[in-house]
Amino acid sequence: MTTRHLYLARHGAADAFGELTGEGRRQAALLGERLAAVPVDAVWHSPLPRAVASAQELARHLPDVPVAEAAELIDHVPYVPAAAETPPAWAGFFDGYDDAEAESGAKLAEALVARFANVPEPDAEGARPDSHEVLVTHAFQIAWLVRHALDAPPSRWLGLNSGNTALTVIQYRTGLPPAIVMFNDMSHLPADLRWTGFPAGGVRL
Repeated sequence: MTTRHLYLARHGAADAFGELTGEGRRQAALLGERLAAVPVDAVWHSPLPRAVASAQELARHLPDVPVAEAAELIDHVPYVPAAAETPPAWAGFFDGYDDAEAESGAKLAEALVARFANVPEPDAEGARPDSHEVLVTHAFQIAWLVRHALDAPPSRWLGLNSGNTALTVIQYRTGLPPAIVMFNDMSHLPADLRWTGFPAGGVRL
């Protein structure tokens, strides 16, 4: 059975201008230390600076692993729900999105799934070796991939959030549905670096 292992991580903590902070760099470095024990084949990152810097920081602990940009990982709204699908807490959030923006986000979400949410393609000899890939991206994109793996309704991405450099792992296996192995795990972070990037008043555990 061939398996694609996706290690999804939100970028480290960033400032108001979208640049990685010193705290964010510490988070990314600790995630890199954790992933050093994994046979990582590639690190992919969003084009945005906070994700680029996070990927570069964690990749220092993964010698000789290629690091590259993937446009599909950029921060975007993957699905704009209808009014009946929108939880009360999200009321007004999508008011500024017009049809063109919604369509663009949906196309990006489709491309994200098409590129990463599947079993690896055969190599030149026709074999399908297992793969281990790290995706440094944003909370909405992680939520979308988890929702897709669970075959949940499109609007259910709204109920998922990820802390900075929290780790989510999804496996795509030949002939089987995707498996959520881990979601939003922060065990590599000390207490003072957990739960960053959440709205004020959010739950802290």
